[in-house]
Amino acid sequence: MSHDPKQTGQARYAWREIVRGNVPKRAAEERVTDFHEIYSLFDEATIREQASRCVQCASPACVTGCPLSNDIPGWMSLAAEGKFLEAAEVSRRTSNMPEICPRVCPQEKLCESACVIHEPAGAICIGAIEKFINEYAFAHGAVPIVKATPNGKRVAVVGSGPGGLACADELCKHGYAVTVYESQMLPGGLLLFGIPAFKLDKQIVERRVNILRQQGVVFKVGVTVGKDIGLDALLSEHQAVFLGIGALKSKALDVPGAELKGVYQGLPFLAQKNAPINLGMPPVDVKGKRVVVLGGGDSAMDCLRTALRCGAADTVCAYRRDLANMPGSRKEYANALEEGARFMFLTNPLALEGNAAGEVTAVRCVRMELGEPDASGRRKPRAVKGSEFTLPADILLIAYGFDPVPYPPGSGLERVKVNEWNGTITDADGMTSVPGVFAGGDVIRGPSLVVHAIHDGRKAAEGIHRYLSVLAKSTVPAGPPVQPG
Repeated sequence: MSHDPKQTGQARYAWREIVRGNVPKRAAEERVTDFHEIYSLFDEATIREQASRCVQCASPACVTGCPLSNDIPGWMSLAAEGKFLEAAEVSRRTSNMPEICPRVCPQEKLCESACVIHEPAGAICIGAIEKFINEYAFAHGAVPIVKATPNGKRVAVVGSGPGGLACADELCKHGYAVTVYESQMLPGGLLLFGIPAFKLDKQIVERRVNILRQQGVVFKVGVTVGKDIGLDALLSEHQAVFLGIGALKSKALDVPGAELKGVYQGLPFLAQKNAPINLGMPPVDVKGKRVVVLGGGDSAMDCLRTALRCGAADTVCAYRRDLANMPGSRKEYANALEEGARFMFLTNPLALEGNAAGEVTAVRCVRMELGEPDASGRRKPRAVKGSEFTLPADILLIAYGFDPVPYPPGSGLERVKVNEWNGTITDADGMTSVPGVFAGGDVIRGPSLVVHAIHDGRKAAEGIHRYLSVLAKSTVPAGPPVQPG
C-alpha cells in the first residue's frame, strides 16, 4: 500500500516525544522455572502510541533491512490508527509466518537496526508491533484460509521447517496439490524441535501447520526422503520438488578428550528438552551439574537458557572472540545473563580432561586476543602465550554450528550439485542442477535465520510456478489453425 506522508492520526514528532517501549517480560526468577514464552503483548493503547512513532520515511530503510521486504510503514500507519486487522492483513502479504518471525527474528540486527530513529528515544519496536497485530487477528478469527482453484499439478516439499512451510503455503495459493514429507513424527522442523518453547510456544507452530492443512496441504510424517523414498519416485508422482531439509550436520569439537562421556552436541540436547514428543534419544541430565557451552551463536544462547531451566548448578558460555564479534542475538544474550548464565569471552578450548570412569571433568582453555582481520573482515583470534587455565565441567555442549548433511548415494539426490561445503547450488529461481528440483533455506545457505528460509521458500515457490507454467506451454500440442472469420 502507499504511505501517507501526512501521517494521518499520528503526531508529527511522536518519535521524539515518545520513547521506545519495553515489551512486557516475565521476571528472570520466575521464567527459569518453566519453558513458557517470556514476552507478552503490549496493550492496544501502547501499540497505537508506539506505532505512531514511525515517521513514514519516503525510502524506508526498515523495509530494505527486512529479508522479506515487509511493508512495515504500511502496517505501522494502520496500527497507529487502531486498525489492527487491516495492519495484520498488510503484514500477511509478504510473510507466511508473521506471528512467528517477531518471536524469533533478531530485529536488532535487521529492520530495527535500519530504523532512522535511534538515540535517545530508541528505534521503533517493530517486532513487538508485528507480533501484536497478528495475534490480534488470530484472536478475532480474522486469519483467512486460502483455498485456490486446483490447477491439476502436484509438488512435493521435503522438510517442514520454515522454508518448506512457506513454499507449501505459496504453492497452495497457485492451486498446486502439495505434499510435505517430514522425517520426524510431527511437522515443524527446527521451529518445533530446535527453537526452545520459551522463545516460540509449540502451539504457535501447530496453529500455523493446521492452517496449511485446512488449505489442503498433506503432511506425510516419519518419511525420510533419500532413505524411505528416492528422488526419482518423488518426481514420478509430482511435477516438481522443493528441498527444504536444512543443515543438520553438527560441527565437531576437534580437541583431545572430545570422546569423553558428558560431551554432547547442542542441537540434540535442545531437541530432547523442547520437543513435544519423545524422540527416543538417551537422556541428558544436567540437574545440579556444571554445564559449559562452546560457541557464541543463538544455539549457544538456547543451550545455556535450556540448561538453566533443567536445573544446572552453573552454566558458562566459552567463546573465542569478544562480545562485539559474537554472532548471537544481543537480546538473547541479555536474557541469558538475567537468567544466570555466565560468559567467558576470548576463551578457546585446548583439551578436555576426564576421570577414571571416562567422564568429562574440565575444559582446558587458553585466553585469546583479536589479531588482524581475516578474509571475511573479522579480526582473527589468536592464543595468548602462557594464559592456559582449567574450567570445571560435568556436561559440555558443543554449539559450533552446522553444515548440510551429504545427500545419500543411490537416492537420486546425489545428482543435485553441491559446493565445497556441501551446500546445494541453485539458480536465480531456486532450481538445482536437476530440472524440476528446487531448494532453499539452510541447505543452500548453511545455518541462517528463519526469515531467510521463509524468503527462500517463497522465491522457490514462484520459481516452481514459472517453471511449470513454461513447461505446460511447451508440452501442450498446438490446436487446429484458426480460420479467418
